[in-house]
Amino acid sequence: MFEFVTDIILWLTELAAGAPVWQQFGVLLLGGAIPFVESYLGSFFGVLAGVNPVVAVLASVLGNLVATFSLIALSGKARAAATRGKERSKRHEKVAKFLDRFGVPGVCLFGPLVVASQITAPTLVALGADKRSVFAWQGIAIVAWGIAFGFFGDVAITWFM
Repeated sequence: MFEFVTDIILWLTELAAGAPVWQQFGVLLLGGAIPFVESYLGSFFGVLAGVNPVVAVLASVLGNLVATFSLIALSGKARAAATRGKERSKRHEKVAKFLDRFGVPGVCLFGPLVVASQITAPTLVALGADKRSVFAWQGIAIVAWGIAFGFFGDVAITWFM
């Protein structure tokens, strides 16, 4: 799995490096929509590839937001259909305990350390979290992670070059 993500990151970095700004934006927009690349790795590797940090962060964040928010919007209807008359599995119970312990803000802000936001956000809605809260906190998390990693990419270039 991680080899696949590494290959995607290298491919996106090669596409973005030296391309016109509008193409860089498009490449990083698509990269941000890919689970486990998302806003943070798209921003970071975009900056390392020589993309303007503002362009790298905006494109990666926008791609991640569109993908994740689309999945959140779809997950509410899927939850109603999937949970009708069914008990929660042990895995759902573990995620539910994490949700009870840290709430939607904690899961959204720190979820990318464990799993992609495109998986975390719909799972929260499927577990019954308020959809508006998931939209808000997941949006904050995507923007924050994208800015932070874009900044780290810029610092890395300055430090090592």
